[in-house]
Amino acid sequence: MATATISQTAQPHAAAPAAGVPWTVWCGALAITMSSIGGAWDVSWHRSIGRDTFWTPAHMAIYACGVLTAIACGYLILTETFSRSHQNNSGSVNVLGLRAPLGAFIASWGGIAMLASAPFDNWWHNAYGLDVRIVSPPHTVLMIGIFTIAIGILFLIGAAMNRAANSEDRSSHITLQRLFLYIGGLITSQQMFFLLELTWESKLHNVAAYVAMSIGIPFVFALLSASSGSRWAATTAASVYMLFRIGEILLLPLFPAHPKLGPVFYPVTHMVPAKFPILIIVPALALDLFWQRARNWSPWKLAVISGTLFVAFLVAAEWPFAIFLLSKASHNRFFGTIYFDYSSLPISTDRRGVFFHPSHGIQLLSGLLRAAIYSSISIWMGLRFGRWMRGVQR
Repeated sequence: MATATISQTAQPHAAAPAAGVPWTVWCGALAITMSSIGGAWDVSWHRSIGRDTFWTPAHMAIYACGVLTAIACGYLILTETFSRSHQNNSGSVNVLGLRAPLGAFIASWGGIAMLASAPFDNWWHNAYGLDVRIVSPPHTVLMIGIFTIAIGILFLIGAAMNRAANSEDRSSHITLQRLFLYIGGLITSQQMFFLLELTWESKLHNVAAYVAMSIGIPFVFALLSASSGSRWAATTAASVYMLFRIGEILLLPLFPAHPKLGPVFYPVTHMVPAKFPILIIVPALALDLFWQRARNWSPWKLAVISGTLFVAFLVAAEWPFAIFLLSKASHNRFFGTIYFDYSSLPISTDRRGVFFHPSHGIQLLSGLLRAAIYSSISIWMGLRFGRWMRGVQR
């Protein structure tokens, strides 16, 4: 029977020369970091000031991701395509006559999508004004581009990490593994960013929030655990997401801001941060502990139990915590429930501190069952894809 390995160290195939951590890897990691900072800053800008011009600092931070990606991936493609050294080309693949690591091509395609989204976004705002939703068509193209860049950088780091695992360069392998999990954490943060409108605290008693989170987040956790060789991969990724979001809550309100568009329903005087992060670290820790004890289980058995655990621990942690977030006890700078958009109506569920269409009874149970099924499928796919990534060295 086939078995799934979660955190088992990769077996060496052949000795490879130690090469350290390439500067292109650091450049790629910086690119994803800039996109995460810029994305959070841009949403805060929309909620605090409004969309006054395309040339905001937040937009420049986002598109710095594309510039840094172009520098790193362009260098890899040009040098490895025109290099006559067999050693350089041994870590690359051929695409339309060009040579580079697979991750460089994936990230480049994401960069093209980012460039395409810029004029589209500008035209969209000129035609329709300020968006009222995060998931607008141009924003979706932009987020797909950023997500594709992140996957490409993850491949780039993973290939270097796998090569280092087969060499005697233990120090580089540890550094690359940490970078791999850090990028995985930013990918987790990007996925949660895409679900932002479904996971406001007032919507956390609606089963749709848990169904949505069960589709993509378990996949990332399983992929990182199966491909990184780390016993705490899911917990590390969830920690990156939570620390990033809490840092945003603590830092952004330090900067003054005033609405430039109307109507203004709430007096904003400083940048409005994101909502408090979802407690996905709880199911992440549960999965890591379970996977350490179930390394040799069959993939489907492992996936079904893991998917059920993810949903059970997520609901057990977030459901009562959502009640706390809507109470006056959370009204402080740390939890950030004192901040509202300038367009937030007094009758909105957030302002009134009540839940939006809470789920009950059969609706709740059937929704959580669907979430467990989606989570199980997501984990099974993540394990399969992560095990395949363990062998990627180009």
